[in-house]
Amino acid sequence: MAEIQTYDAIVIGAGQGGGPLASALEQSGKKVAMVEREHVGGTCVNEGCTPTKTMVASARVAYLARRGADYGVSTGPINIDMEVVRKRKRDIVDSFRSGSEKRLVSSGVDLLMGEGEFTGPKRLRVTLNDGDVREIEAETIIINTGLRPAIPPLEGIETIPTLNSTSIMELDTVPEHLLIIGGGYIGLEFGQMFRRFGSQVTLIQRGARLLSREDKDVAEEVAKILREDGVEVFLQTKLKRVAKDANGKIHLTVETPEGERTLVGSHLLLAPGRVPNTDKLNLAATDVEANEHGLIQVNDKLETNVSGIYAIGDVKGGPAFTHISYDDFRILRTNLIENGNASIKDRLLPYTVFIDPQLGRVGLSEEEARKQGLDIRVAKMPMSYVARALETDESRGFMKAIVDPQTKQILGAAVLGLEGGEVMAMLQIAMMGKLPYTALRDGIFSHPNLSEALNNLFSTLDQ
Repeated sequence: MAEIQTYDAIVIGAGQGGGPLASALEQSGKKVAMVEREHVGGTCVNEGCTPTKTMVASARVAYLARRGADYGVSTGPINIDMEVVRKRKRDIVDSFRSGSEKRLVSSGVDLLMGEGEFTGPKRLRVTLNDGDVREIEAETIIINTGLRPAIPPLEGIETIPTLNSTSIMELDTVPEHLLIIGGGYIGLEFGQMFRRFGSQVTLIQRGARLLSREDKDVAEEVAKILREDGVEVFLQTKLKRVAKDANGKIHLTVETPEGERTLVGSHLLLAPGRVPNTDKLNLAATDVEANEHGLIQVNDKLETNVSGIYAIGDVKGGPAFTHISYDDFRILRTNLIENGNASIKDRLLPYTVFIDPQLGRVGLSEEEARKQGLDIRVAKMPMSYVARALETDESRGFMKAIVDPQTKQILGAAVLGLEGGEVMAMLQIAMMGKLPYTALRDGIFSHPNLSEALNNLFSTLDQ
């Protein structure tokens, strides 16, 4: 049996919350081990934000190049070199990943590259990638193992080649016809991206709307934009079976509101959601509670039901965004190192969906506010009323804000439009500072910037 090594803290998973936390704990004088199965940086750096947004940028250049004539600019035939797209993506990922790893190692953290599983309440066996085995223990353990792409229950799925959000970024050619299962962030971003690269794209969503957590008007506008871009969108459509023909074509049979159809494509992307990486942790050895989906249950201070064991990032459920994971790190840094009393309760949850135009969201949606029985007013304005959007010929979408008419506080906002994520951040700052919406209505903003549209947006409440 391997000798047991004792640490002050063990962090499982070197994602955007785990890596900084391990470094901070080490620098505070604790002896820390980091267990990471594959690569430092987590999903964001390696398979999520960094590579996808790099490719989204390439797709937008192709989109604008094809629209050159709209701006009086003549262009020739547009060709997509996926080798160049992939190299650009890989170079940026490698740079970010190596930087994260250097910072982690230089902080003094003992980085163990391998698979960890609990063998006791505070003890793990780590099978290193080189085959060696380590036994480690600590009184403080932080689980940050994240999520992975889910595989939908579908007859015949095991008989055909499929893509997920990681493997699709390694394609060396543009798919002739990409079928996408799932109308969430991943499906939408890749759908529009590959349509702009030149693929025919068909997107299948089980629910009645895309982006199921958004207001109906937002989801409908997103679907309209995608359809304008040439993406075929099926809503309220159930999967039935899938098969491959003699020519390698994929036949996906679905049940639409109008009846059964068989969709034929060259590639199939599975994007129905993600599942937690907890199945190999052997949580039973710790008594840590997880729900029926395998998500670890935590309280407002990110503590599990077992004293000394915490969970951060996507593995605990809730919004699966990098900035949320990083805020989890800040909360535990405050509580574990600075003897503070930080909590995730009532924190704002901003996010951006990187379709084009972007969808920036923060706070309550209109539907959420009405379900809570709140007294609200809704300010809404199309982007076609925004001078900057018209000048750049990027006027699709709208701005929308939810306000309390008594306190004049902004409760939430959705900005579907040019640089929607950046405009949303202005509203978030106003919410953080408790500014009344009238301050934005009456403020002086530089012209012609997108920010000045907030004058007109909140002026709609006076009409």
